[in-house]
Amino acid sequence: MKIEGQVRIPSGCAISAVISKDGNKMSGEMITNSMKPMHDRSNGLGGGFAGYGIYPEYKDFYAFHMFFDSRDTRKECEAFLKERFEIIQSEIIPTRKIPEVTDEPIIWRYFAAPLKSVLVSLQLEEKEFVAKTVMKINAEMSGAYVFSSGKNMGAFKAVGFPEDVGVFYKLEEYEGYSWTAHGRYPTNTPGWWGGAHPFTLLDYSVVHNGEISSYDANRRFIEMFGYKCTLQTDTEVITYMMDYLLRVQGLTLGEAASVIAAPFWSTIAAKTDLEDQKKHTYLRTMFPSLLITGPFSIVLGFEGGLMALNDRLKLRSMVVGEKDDRVFIASEEAAIRTMEPNAENIWSPAGGEPVVVQVKEGAF
Repeated sequence: MKIEGQVRIPSGCAISAVISKDGNKMSGEMITNSMKPMHDRSNGLGGGFAGYGIYPEYKDFYAFHMFFDSRDTRKECEAFLKERFEIIQSEIIPTRKIPEVTDEPIIWRYFAAPLKSVLVSLQLEEKEFVAKTVMKINAEMSGAYVFSSGKNMGAFKAVGFPEDVGVFYKLEEYEGYSWTAHGRYPTNTPGWWGGAHPFTLLDYSVVHNGEISSYDANRRFIEMFGYKCTLQTDTEVITYMMDYLLRVQGLTLGEAASVIAAPFWSTIAAKTDLEDQKKHTYLRTMFPSLLITGPFSIVLGFEGGLMALNDRLKLRSMVVGEKDDRVFIASEEAAIRTMEPNAENIWSPAGGEPVVVQVKEGAF
């Protein structure tokens, strides 16, 4: 297995994203090409993509994208899934052999629905049941990894440069209303297939450039609620934190951003809007262990939208651009210009200020 390079690039990693507010479909080739001008931000130890709206024919079923070390592991995992889900479709994820991507595991996908009888017997809500199933497989089933588990969306990742990973997975054959992408430059953790970004749970996906200094505190807190960090990369914890804050706690996107990139106490104290001041004080007091410290820029994908967020000191680059109904986000303007040469309103979000873009109601 390859391990991280000897040279440390603190600003390494590349992120890119695009969304159509009208829900128009875009080929995965566009997001793949956006990573080419940011090639030197990666070192070939991880690349990946997430696409939303890519499985309209199976939109009511959870799409499990999985890595298996062997056929026996796949059979064992499939038997486990059949006890809990009705599997509508089971197939290899199509790939093309290229010299730039090697040592691939068995890459499989299932379209499945939880069995109603199991939900009733366990007295669990559907999404909670799916999340628990993902955690159980990743933590307890050696050689099996669920790397995507949402409806009408999917992640595609590998060890390699992102532009090669996109070719490997034939992303030009997929169309989605929203895409995110990541090129890895691991600095503290190994480069392996399960450790490439995006990290996902249900319909949430996260791509991240930076380092999480608060990882241990964040991980210890989130694992008290049944989440398990097993994929050897600090970014994994951000996905579980967002699922906890948004799905479990019911926070808004803005409130969740104010937890993980919380304003300084001095900033809160200086607020003139007392209700706003009270809200931020409450969030910082209630979720202190979910504050992420360290430099980061992230893009959170979710059903119907994207959220881009920098750390509160803005220690990682991120730019946003627009054209017609599309919004583009990337580490560098060059990536945006590759997707749309005539992009307008190019700007850099302030530290700790979320940029939320959502598809119009009923557009997908």
